[in-house]
Amino acid sequence: MCPDCEDFARTVLLLGQLALYADTSNADEGFIAAVAPSLAASLPEPPPGTFPPGYDLNGGPEYPGGTS
Repeated sequence: MCPDCEDFARTVLLLGQLALYADTSNADEGFIAAVAPSLAASLPEPPPGTFPPGYDLNGGPEYPGGTS
């Protein structure tokens, strides 16, 4: 396994579980607001083979509020 594959998979799993927690009726919004950006910022580069060859990670649609 590549050096960052385990870290990437673990962080994606934690983000997914945080998203599930955020959808519960008694979720702590302060905890979510503090943890989510930290988890997202800690994502390492995706492991080789995660995306098809030539895929541009920055080539997606523009998001509301983004630069045009």
